[in-house]
Amino acid sequence: MSTPARYAELGELLELHRQWSGLIRARLAQFAAVREEEYFDELLYCLLTPQSSARSAARAVDALLRADRWDDPAFLAGVLRDRSAYIRFHNTKARNIVEARRRFPLIRERLASVPDAEEQRRWLVTNVTGLGWKEASHFLRNIGRRNLAILDRHILTNLVHHRVLSAPISSLSARRYAMIEEEFRRFGASLGISIDELDLLFWSRQTGEILK
Repeated sequence: MSTPARYAELGELLELHRQWSGLIRARLAQFAAVREEEYFDELLYCLLTPQSSARSAARAVDALLRADRWDDPAFLAGVLRDRSAYIRFHNTKARNIVEARRRFPLIRERLASVPDAEEQRRWLVTNVTGLGWKEASHFLRNIGRRNLAILDRHILTNLVHHRVLSAPISSLSARRYAMIEEEFRRFGASLGISIDELDLLFWSRQTGEILK
């Protein structure tokens, strides 16, 4: 398949993929191996990452799991306020965690009964407070679902860099999210690289490491 001429700076990207592909595929295999009993941990992480760093979110998840106290939003907000794992909008996110924990049996049932990842995502966005399209895609990727775009600032910046997008995007409606996701898939297909691998490749280029 030929690569559309409008795409740019592909040589460096393909070389980076050659260097990082083994680690990236191993990371995706780890996501695919996540056990159902760890799904709530991953949901917590994705509820916490908006406007906070991945490392802070990971530390906060560890602290919340150690506390194991899910019915008290004031207590949870205190954990999220701690300097060792500070999470922005901790009060709102604490309330979202309480609700997500209460509804998690239903969430888990939907994940088991609905096989299509895009349908799972639509349901999560509609039914889990605090999960937008990006966060729902991130959660599903982290439990092994594939071919969903996590359109955070790292991905959008790289899509502009490679001329997949003509200009930076300031906001994402559901319709625009779907359009950019499809452009991202076409870009990946033109290179013979899945968007799951490209997502982690873009992250590694921006941060120097492969996180989740």
